[in-house]
Amino acid sequence: MTKPVRIGLSGLGNMGRMYAQLLLNGEINGAVLGGVCSVIDAELKRYPGIPQFTDYKMMHRSGEVDAVIVATPHFFHAPMGIDAFQQGLHALIDKPLAVHKKDCERIIAAHKKTKGQAFSAMFNQRIDERFEKLKALIDEGQLGKIHRICWVITDWFRPEIYYQSAEWRGTWKGEGGGVLVNQCPHQLDQWQWLFGMPDRVRAFCHYGKHHDIEVEDEVTAYMEYDDGCTGVFITSTGEHPGVNRLEINAEHGRVQVCNNGLKFWRTETAVSEFSQTTREIFGLPEVWEIEIPTRGYEPQHKKMLQNYVDAILKGAPLLSPGPEGMRSVELANAIFLSSEQGKTVSLPINGAAVERILKKKAAESTHQKKIVKIKPPDITDSFNR
Repeated sequence: MTKPVRIGLSGLGNMGRMYAQLLLNGEINGAVLGGVCSVIDAELKRYPGIPQFTDYKMMHRSGEVDAVIVATPHFFHAPMGIDAFQQGLHALIDKPLAVHKKDCERIIAAHKKTKGQAFSAMFNQRIDERFEKLKALIDEGQLGKIHRICWVITDWFRPEIYYQSAEWRGTWKGEGGGVLVNQCPHQLDQWQWLFGMPDRVRAFCHYGKHHDIEVEDEVTAYMEYDDGCTGVFITSTGEHPGVNRLEINAEHGRVQVCNNGLKFWRTETAVSEFSQTTREIFGLPEVWEIEIPTRGYEPQHKKMLQNYVDAILKGAPLLSPGPEGMRSVELANAIFLSSEQGKTVSLPINGAAVERILKKKAAESTHQKKIVKIKPPDITDSFNR
């Protein structure tokens, strides 16, 4: 019988507690919680009987764990992931893979030197069936050439107390950014997964517009592709009621992902072909309105964690391979860089340039905010934030 994978968990905040709960409840086949690591003693005390560490390097070298999950504040993702690979451990890193592209490159370089350790990134929303089916439509050519993309994500509302709940939240030094690196890595990952990386970005980031924070809480970005496709990406943590609506206009009609649905308004003929051939001055191609059925919400984090364990034990293909995590980071960095420089930036970007800017912002930060102790929220696998 195969021995279970002993997973060490670094970071015991909201997400870390959820991963620990899944493992302790026996919901992940073939895995157990082998160790927990935190610098906060009260968090460690929640796990009596589990090996406890205050230094991730000690946990990695303890012999108690075979694999790790990194669920710490963002700037720790890179050093923890790199050290895990250097110690022969498998690693799953929560989103974002890192704060900036340069650190992503360092993690990927460390993984390339391993003997095949599993390396996964937690982009659980890839397995939302709406987006799985949308990707199939795109990959199968059902939409034809995509002309325009518009994604509005304003359902990430956060009250002020959210940012007051921890010193690292909403700061350049602790978080390295705001909505782009905390809430929207999921949508940025899905953007590149569905449409590929844009060639140019022009963006506007608003820092502390809705909250007493020093990082961005509202963003508008315009994307351009060399094939003529354009896109707009809008997000905020200061609006309510919000919406998460993705709309795609293409040769064969329009697709919309919103709430729990996926709809396809499919033209009987390609729009450009109809435009060139119709003899009616106000002619319109016939449209079929298609409601594409989906199963609704599934336990995404549980499925992703099970996939990580299956990759370790059985060699299963990863649903979200770690190296792909750099793309959403680069897209976030490009949006940030464009706003900082006040101009359009081309991709790929220079990761070292973004690293220098972020280090300067962290070093110059004088922001002071009120910190409020709160009761930790109940965490379940429906927790996507």
